[in-house]
Formats: sequence, structure tokens, C-alpha cells
Amino acid sequence: MSREARAAEQDRAAGGRLTRAVDIGEGRYARASIALRLYRSTRRIRAYLRWSQEGETQERYVGEVDAATRAANLTQAWEVAHAAGYVTTETVPPDSWASSPASRAVMSANKARDTKPEKLLRSVLHRQGLRYRVGVRPLPDLRRTADVVFTKARVAVFVDGCYWHGCPEHHRPAKKGAAFWQEKIAGNRARDAETNEALRNAGWLVIRVWEHEDPERAAQEVSMAVRSRQNASVEQS
Repeated sequence: MSREARAAEQDRAAGGRLTRAVDIGEGRYARASIALRLYRSTRRIRAYLRWSQEGETQERYVGEVDAATRAANLTQAWEVAHAAGYVTTETVPPDSWASSPASRAVMSANKARDTKPEKLLRSVLHRQGLRYRVGVRPLPDLRRTADVVFTKARVAVFVDGCYWHGCPEHHRPAKKGAAFWQEKIAGNRARDAETNEALRNAGWLVIRVWEHEDPERAAQEVSMAVRSRQNASVEQS
């Protein structure tokens, strides 16, 4: 089972990702999971709560479970852990700009590179026989990093997150600290436009892909653009 599948399994059993929180003090939480251990000598299954704190794995005995399936045993163990107060539901710190624990989780999980949409797009491009660089500056003197770069064809691809770049279809303004986030998103969009202009002035083709777009379609657009510029370069030479 992959790491993502294990996390999803724990989320389902606990009733959500945010309900897997262990309060470690000072407004901080650790994401916990339930480990099931079968003791063959007694045929009993014991559940343990596990989380990481200060770089070390912590463990706490929850109790025995006796359901018929693994999923049911995990659910039973999480119910006991919640009833005993071993875990809680994560809350938003007073100084956070997030409007809810869920939105805070989304913001915290945001990655600068190697996001799922990026990986899906790169995978399709690779299958199509294209080779590229990842997470580099198209222009060394310009501090702007593109997600996928075709150096010889001079094509720079950016995979933009719907929230952080103000997607017209899926962006939902934050309710808490609305003015701050409005300014933040506007700044990101202005920076995107500035980046586009700088690269185009230097002879680059800029392609921006929203994270919600179908990776197959996006890859097709990128592939056609790259091959077109490659052919044009060959003809000129």
C-alpha cells in the first residue's frame, strides 16, 4: 500500500484528516495514525496511536479491537482514541489567516515543486518521448523558476495552483483576512504576468497550465508547441 493510500485509509477511519491531531502544545499538532498488531499467541489485536514529535516517533497504547475487518478495527480504535482524549480535532491558531482548519491544511500542504498536477503532466510528456528539465530558471539572471523547461526549444511551462494564482473557475477568496489574501493573490498574478513578459521578450514561449486541467490535454498542447519550435529551428539551420 502506498503512502497516500495509507493516509487515506487512516482519514476514512478517523472521520477526516483534521481529526487525527495530537496536541503537542503551544498551538501545535502532530498528525497521528493507528497501528494494528496481531499477537499470534493470543489471537488478539491491539491498537497503538503513533505520531512524530521533535523528529522522534511516539507511541501510545489505545486498546484491543475485535472487528471482522481491518477497516472496522481502525475505525474502532480511532473511536476509542477520541473518547479517551488521546486525539482531538485540529483548530486554527489565533494568529492564522486561514478561515478554517481545512483551509489551513490546504495552505500548509501547498508545495513549491513536485506537486501531483506537475508529476502527472511530466509523466505524460515523458511517455510522449519528450525530455525536459524540472524546476529551473529559464533565464539565469531572472529569479523565476518554471516547472517544466525545454531549453533548446525555449518553452517554459508553469503549473499554477488554483488558489495561489487566482483561478477564475475554482479560486474562492478567504473569509478571514480577506484583504490580506486578496492582495497576496493579486501580487502573485502580477508576478506571473511580469514573468510571462520577461520570458517572451527573451524569445521564450510561455505555457501556463491550471492544476485542474486534464494532464493529457495539457501535455498535448505542450508537445505540439515544443515540436513546432524544434522543427522551426531545424528549418532555419
